Amino acid sequence: MNDAPPPPHTALTIRKTRQNRRLTLIGLIGAALALTVFLVTLALKEQIVFFKTPTDIVTEGLAPNERVRIGGLVKDGSVIRNGQTINFIVTDTSHDLSVTFTGIVPDLFREGQGVVAEGTVNAAGLFKADTVLAKHDENYIPKEVSESLKRQGVWQGSDKEG
Repeated sequence: MNDAPPPPHTALTIRKTRQNRRLTLIGLIGAALALTVFLVTLALKEQIVFFKTPTDIVTEGLAPNERVRIGGLVKDGSVIRNGQTINFIVTDTSHDLSVTFTGIVPDLFREGQGVVAEGTVNAAGLFKADTVLAKHDENYIPKEVSESLKRQGVWQGSDKEG
């Protein structure tokens, strides 16, 4: 008859085995969480687009094919339409940046008004936009653009910003 209690080292061994399994599970969950955070960060890094003014681009430069958003005013007399391709100049009154865009611009796009364009600068210094956004009312100008214009002392608008 085997009514004797198990040897004490067997209960200790079972307890350590359970602890090891729990620690292994916690470690695997932690590693999976760390991998997930790394992959999400890596994916978002490619989606981040920084906002720049023409002065920022001229003074700081850009890496080839780096996506940016530029903002400023469409320079008077600079809009040239050739079919669906539109060439214009974005200015922050200190520096100008030539922009080309193929597509349909918003109805509110016009000379002397605020604009935000997203795209890349090519080797020749021409900004090739794939998205163009125009102001939405008479007082709108992107916050970053108005701050840049205020720093230069040329801001003429109200404090209503987008």
